[in-house]
Amino acid sequence: MQTKAFRIGTRGSPLALAQAHETRDRLMAAHGLAESDFEIVVLSTKGDRVTDRPLSEIGGKGLFTAELEEQLSCGELDFAVHSSKDMATKLPVGLEIAAYLPREDVRDAFVGRAAATLMDLPEGAMVGTASLRRQALVRMLRPDLQVKIFRGLVDTRLRKLAEGDADATLLAFAGLKRLGKPEVVTELLDPQLFPPAPAQGAICIEARAGDERISELLAPINDRATFAAVTCERAFLEVLDGSCRTPIAGLATVEGERLSFAGMILSPDGARCHRIALEGSVDHFAELGRKAGEAIVLEAGPDFFALWS
Repeated sequence: MQTKAFRIGTRGSPLALAQAHETRDRLMAAHGLAESDFEIVVLSTKGDRVTDRPLSEIGGKGLFTAELEEQLSCGELDFAVHSSKDMATKLPVGLEIAAYLPREDVRDAFVGRAAATLMDLPEGAMVGTASLRRQALVRMLRPDLQVKIFRGLVDTRLRKLAEGDADATLLAFAGLKRLGKPEVVTELLDPQLFPPAPAQGAICIEARAGDERISELLAPINDRATFAAVTCERAFLEVLDGSCRTPIAGLATVEGERLSFAGMILSPDGARCHRIALEGSVDHFAELGRKAGEAIVLEAGPDFFALWS
């Protein structure tokens, strides 16, 4: 019998807290537990503390998870809740992604001040975003536009936009929905034209490998389709050695027993682009992601990433 509260690790941003609360609420409903059976433990990460530089300059992926993973490894936390796209492809020894919540909308949201859509922005307009993928896609679709680094919490970026620091910005629609701010969106971008980051829109739960008590707790809230799709996307990313220096997009979708994957790699200036599409049995989700990664590397050539790493 559970005698003390399950300790849930999370960052302290409004979005991270919303995700931790959603996880707790789903567990309460699945097991008939009370709110007092859970304790949400907030930790500050390097990615939260350093907001004046691109992620690639301060360490890349893992900047939003390392402190949580340290506490998880030593037993101070029972599990941690993350935005899946923040996760490194290789986790610390002894940790695993134990569950994914049902995935939210994967699309990128355009929030325009000077125009309502990306294609309607005036020539030379400034788009603010910290994502190299979004920067590269903007440059590919609208090479006449300028881009600048926009980091910080969602509210910080929206405030910068309102104050005129840029003419538009791009945010994950899933995050805006979880924060109750979908009304700020002026255009939802077609994922065929503007594909999302691997794992975008998915909340994952990280736990200690082999912890049967926590595995049993999390099993009822694990969404199998999301688990298959995001694991496929992360396998694609791992083959490419994806980092915050690498513009990479990828999206897997599950329909019945079939999984379809579409991936893209770009040069940071958007001038070069390679695409891949594969489909197969949903049971082979990780293998499909790896095959897609290997195929796109073969097409692009071994020097594609070395040019700007």
